[in-house]
Amino acid sequence: MKQPPHNFRPYLLATLLATMAQGSAFAESVRIPDITVTGSPSLNAQTPSAVAIDAEVLQSLRATTSDSASLLKNIPGLNLQNGGGISNLPVIRGMASDRLRIKVDGMDLISACGNYMNPPLSYIDPTNVGSATVFTGITPVSVGGDSIGGTILVNSARPKFAAAGEEILHQGEIGASYRSNGDAYTGNIAATIANEKISLSYRGSITEADNYDAGGNFKASGAAASGRGYLDGDEVGSTMYKSTNHSIALGLRHENHLVELKVGLQDIPYQGWSNQRMDMTGNDSTQVNLSYEGDFDWGILEARAYHEKTRHEMQFYDDKLFWYGPNMTAPATDGVPCTPSPGMNGCAAGMPMDTEGENTGVTIKANIALSERDTVRLGGEIQHYQLDDWWDPSGKGMWPNVFWNINDGERDRYAIFSEWEAQWNSKWLTQLGIRYERVEMDAGTVQGYNTTSAQYAAESAAFNAADREKSDDNFDLTAVARFTPDRSRTIELGYARKTRSPSLYERYTWSTGGMVMRMVNMAGDGNGYVGNLDLNEEIAHTLSATFDWHDEAQERWGLTVTPYFTYIKDYIDVRRCVSANSNCGTANQTATDAFVYLQFDNQSARIYGLDLAGHYPLAENSQYGDFTATAMLNYIRGKNRDTNDDLYNIMPLNGKMAVVHKKGRWNNTIELELVNKKTRTSDVRNELETAGYGLLHLRSNYQWKRVSIDFGVENALDKLYDHPLGGAYTGQGKTMTGTDVAWGTQVPGMGRSIYAGINYKF
Repeated sequence: MKQPPHNFRPYLLATLLATMAQGSAFAESVRIPDITVTGSPSLNAQTPSAVAIDAEVLQSLRATTSDSASLLKNIPGLNLQNGGGISNLPVIRGMASDRLRIKVDGMDLISACGNYMNPPLSYIDPTNVGSATVFTGITPVSVGGDSIGGTILVNSARPKFAAAGEEILHQGEIGASYRSNGDAYTGNIAATIANEKISLSYRGSITEADNYDAGGNFKASGAAASGRGYLDGDEVGSTMYKSTNHSIALGLRHENHLVELKVGLQDIPYQGWSNQRMDMTGNDSTQVNLSYEGDFDWGILEARAYHEKTRHEMQFYDDKLFWYGPNMTAPATDGVPCTPSPGMNGCAAGMPMDTEGENTGVTIKANIALSERDTVRLGGEIQHYQLDDWWDPSGKGMWPNVFWNINDGERDRYAIFSEWEAQWNSKWLTQLGIRYERVEMDAGTVQGYNTTSAQYAAESAAFNAADREKSDDNFDLTAVARFTPDRSRTIELGYARKTRSPSLYERYTWSTGGMVMRMVNMAGDGNGYVGNLDLNEEIAHTLSATFDWHDEAQERWGLTVTPYFTYIKDYIDVRRCVSANSNCGTANQTATDAFVYLQFDNQSARIYGLDLAGHYPLAENSQYGDFTATAMLNYIRGKNRDTNDDLYNIMPLNGKMAVVHKKGRWNNTIELELVNKKTRTSDVRNELETAGYGLLHLRSNYQWKRVSIDFGVENALDKLYDHPLGGAYTGQGKTMTGTDVAWGTQVPGMGRSIYAGINYKF
């Protein structure tokens, strides 16, 4: 959908501001005051380092996004890395993807894709998120493990039961939303029927969008050289998506015991990727999740068993096309049918890629109250993960064999932990934890598309002859102390030693073929990657402190300042690849303005920074309502200590300032988002620099009985900007050959988008 004309901007802005002054303007999606310190259900309420998002805030954010990771965007220290429209990646203090532990309804989900297209949070729709807790600092060992960054816990709503003595409970909700940019819509429905002991509920959602538009032209308009149809200069190719989710939950309650069985189904027929050379053309997932929670005299016992299976497919979708060239046809000896694409003389071969992942896990935790002072948490986990990544023959040089990128990959984890928390007095709280994990990995033999390629033959033979069975013994330690000198001040100090073993893609991808390497890219930088069998596990040492000032009731004003420092031994970064293949030759070693080919490699790194957040009342109980100022500032630096290079995808200095207005049923916000220019970039990846920018957002929420209405404008001034974590633009044309994909273009952020949503509870 095209944006309004430029002369519409002042009229729109004036109308919104005038309406806001009358107490009915566009309002907030997330406010700093609604972020509170709390714990997960298995933790004591005083556990340090947990940040929860208020349920009402989660509700108001649903209309603005189809991406569950975006619900977390206003947490200090957390940014978003561009992915698909429903698959953005949370970045906590410079760490993303497998460096974070992300649990959805208690399940440790793993992306079954060489491009990280199905990250954990993509498996739950925003309309199904009932609670979200984020550990950005020192993560307790009871919720950490196999990660060196923070932890994110996202859960759907807990089962609801009829109150004692009441009749059958019937309730539900239905909602819909629309966003002008990308012509995006969502719909959701939920229903519950329950008595005192049994609860049965269903939740379903659907979301669909076309390509979005940037705030202006960022590339030339017209057809790509490959013959792809017309794309406007402001249209961001390969950003369309469609997703459907269903879940059924059965809850059984008896006294202080709760058993819940959840079954979830997901179907994503397509999701474009503007910073990858392929698109998702299918993602089907089935989840079975059985949990138990019991409240005993001595404490709380939790247990969970789950199984998740994903079938994932990639190909070139509408905006991307791999073809042989004008007046060329596939060799008849390929034996592969070839149909010319509309308007083209050539023949579209394509490159089908298939992945299947199976993830089975069991966890048990005990939260034991030894005394009024002491709480101990004990637990164990087992996770078994299997992955197959294969590419069927499709013609030209990609035949006659199936290419096995990862064959029979296995990654199994066995963990135990112990944690002691003590409330010594009203001023001092300490927490100490230790966690041990054994990670065992292996993969089967592989093969290339054919045996006539000396490259495929040599590399597959070397890989198959190598020792592929690997095991890591990992130890995590945490120590946190909280000092509360009075009711208006809190100081928290912490240290953590955390460990992460490599992923299957980091260890077991094996070919340095240019086309093959471009298919392994979790970074969205347009470069090609190959694995490394000799990788060691990452070990991170983190020091963190939080200084918190607030009013005694912690309701009117507050300021938190959190400096942190992390040193990472054997950080899994990259180096330019070296092999007999021409892709890894001299030109690849020296290129400064081109896409390059990289191999994962252990190095050392340091990350340090500062998070700041605060809120202060501007006016209270006035005739126009309450007004509160909020602010958030994030600063981070990341350096490779071995090469002196800057780490990849480090967000520059950024912050948000907002005025929040409340009057009666109205909640309104005007927000300014500011991002500094990005000049510290990863040279080894030829990462692009970006200019600074400012965005204006206007949001409103109105509550009336059982109806909630949200509406607003994101990027109200239609600013054209390059997102620092957007990645390299590879959204259209012949993305594999490089004819249409030129190095030097960053994926732009979304232009102005007007949204509206309604939700009715019954």
